[in-house]
Amino acid sequence: MSTSVFDFSCATPAGTERPLDDFRGKVLVIVNTASKCGFTPQFAGLEELYEKYRDRGVEVLGFPCNQFGKQDPGSNDEIQEFCQLNYGVSFPMFGKIEVNGSGADPLFKHLKQEAPGALGSKGIKWNFTKFLVDADGQVIKRYAPTVKPKDIEKDIENLLA
Repeated sequence: MSTSVFDFSCATPAGTERPLDDFRGKVLVIVNTASKCGFTPQFAGLEELYEKYRDRGVEVLGFPCNQFGKQDPGSNDEIQEFCQLNYGVSFPMFGKIEVNGSGADPLFKHLKQEAPGALGSKGIKWNFTKFLVDADGQVIKRYAPTVKPKDIEKDIENLLA
């Protein structure tokens, strides 16, 4: 049987493990985030997506990462507070992770394997790389950091149809 996103669990900001199986049956937008990045305003767009689609079975999952230009240096608590105060983030945020290299979180190793980037590259290039996952836990598509959250709505709608 092939691995699905729902086979993984990830650390919450408090450090407890949360099984992604909690989200089984939902369409997921999984994104590596940063608080001090040029793309940080995308938190607002991600929150808009979440508010628009959560009642239809869509979850946005944020994973802070400090690997790109050290743009998320804060503690998990500081990151949570920043996201809530500045962008009203109410979607689930997880603990800070690495997305590339030997310390890469197993979930992100899976996401990169299932949806390579441009020219088949496996590495994540920057903050706010987004992955769309269907309700069965299969990775459907990867979006570059420059793709705004609202620009993936058509693909979300197609999965909900």
